[in-house]
Amino acid sequence: MPYAAIVFDLDGTLLDTLIDIAHAANRVLVQRGLSAHPIHAYRQFVGEGVRVLFERSLAQMGCTDALVAACAEDFRDAYAQCWNVQTRPYDGIDDLLSALVARDIRLAVLSNKPDVFTKACVGEYFPKFPFEAVLGQREGIPRKPDPAGAVEIAALMDLAPDQILYVGDTAVDMQTANAAGMFPVGVSWGFRPRSELLAGGARAMIDRPEELLQWFSQQR
Repeated sequence: MPYAAIVFDLDGTLLDTLIDIAHAANRVLVQRGLSAHPIHAYRQFVGEGVRVLFERSLAQMGCTDALVAACAEDFRDAYAQCWNVQTRPYDGIDDLLSALVARDIRLAVLSNKPDVFTKACVGEYFPKFPFEAVLGQREGIPRKPDPAGAVEIAALMDLAPDQILYVGDTAVDMQTANAAGMFPVGVSWGFRPRSELLAGGARAMIDRPEELLQWFSQQR
């Protein structure tokens, strides 16, 4: 069956958001008298939602549930002030999306970023592209790698999961795709190493955005 749609992860896949996330998280930590982390450390902290980000960043600082919850709450205000300062689409993403739309390939986004910021990022950086569903982390919906959000998107698009590619930059994304019955494609330009994606269940890997179009064309 030809693939009819692609669900993209957001952070580390479509957008390089690392600096803005790191600056917001470090602001929260410093305001609480805690140590900031170098920006590169956030490559390992991000990907599973704000709460997990602080569980990881506070691991060596006396992490408690109450502290994690407080930092996660503070992060929303801090990130709201800087989410679009240095964030940019990765090179080649706009061209890729344009080519996919020209081929009538349907698009969606599923992220563990809070839903309000997921929608804001897609609206800010990709306003001309017809994403049919843009879903971030929401109350009552388990975060990735639980497949609930991916299955919801398939239903919204009226497609079987096996008609959809899922493209992301972490093992969590690959696990989500496999659990939902979608085809998992890992990207090497994001936040995590190639080895992690392969271990997480990637069935294909690409090193540049244009390779997705080439690979997609071969599959059709």
